[in-house]
Amino acid sequence: MNEYPTSIGTTDATSIRLLGHDLAADLMGQVTFGELAFWLVALRRPGCGELRVFETVLVALADHGFTPSAIAARLTLTGAPESVQGALAAGLLGGGSRFLGVTEDCGKFLAEALASSEGPLPLPDDEEGWDELADMAIRAHRESGRLVPGLGHPVHKSGDPRTPVLFKIAEDEGVLGPHLRLFAAVGRVHPMILGRTLPLNGAGVCGAALADLGFEPDMLRGFALLARAAGLLGHLAEEMRRPAGPGIYEQTDRDVVYQPRA
Repeated sequence: MNEYPTSIGTTDATSIRLLGHDLAADLMGQVTFGELAFWLVALRRPGCGELRVFETVLVALADHGFTPSAIAARLTLTGAPESVQGALAAGLLGGGSRFLGVTEDCGKFLAEALASSEGPLPLPDDEEGWDELADMAIRAHRESGRLVPGLGHPVHKSGDPRTPVLFKIAEDEGVLGPHLRLFAAVGRVHPMILGRTLPLNGAGVCGAALADLGFEPDMLRGFALLARAAGLLGHLAEEMRRPAGPGIYEQTDRDVVYQPRA
């Protein structure tokens, strides 16, 4: 007989057990959704400071206006109003290298830089040391032909308002770790390397914060999608009340110009 082990949850005729606890008796009304999401992935309960930072990340990533993901969700609902699940999925499928995926990309970039520094030498213990590590990481990334994730924003040209808030909360809660410290150093040294100053964006700082909470870089995009699902549900609810999708479709259809192949 095959066995499929799990540490997540099981059910029987009279109970549901989740993470080793009785769902109805021990968890419902006792833990927040954010705490449960953290616990399900980390398989440990977060501390109070960790939970505050984690839920701050979820709030920061929930919505950013009429982004491509929101437009995709709204237009899908326009074409299939019976399929909320399809519209939500359409919005989430756009989480890639330009939107939402930066959270994962930045976490991986920082983790790789920190891993390369964890030989016989300890991590930096002052700002100068962090700046040197950031300098090396940025140059290595650029030499390989890659953009440095977490830098720049299409709207917040002079500074992403989410970034300083998350840094402060992490510091206040005592969970400002090496990924956030290195990310801050990236913000300080990149102008001398790139020749221009770019803001540290919210998706990047969220990736750094999640990595400092101990999550593996490959999981970080999942948390961005979890947060954005809430924002997309809000867009879909609004779309049902006050549709924007038909107007977006009609305007696009009118403005399409057919060009014969040369």
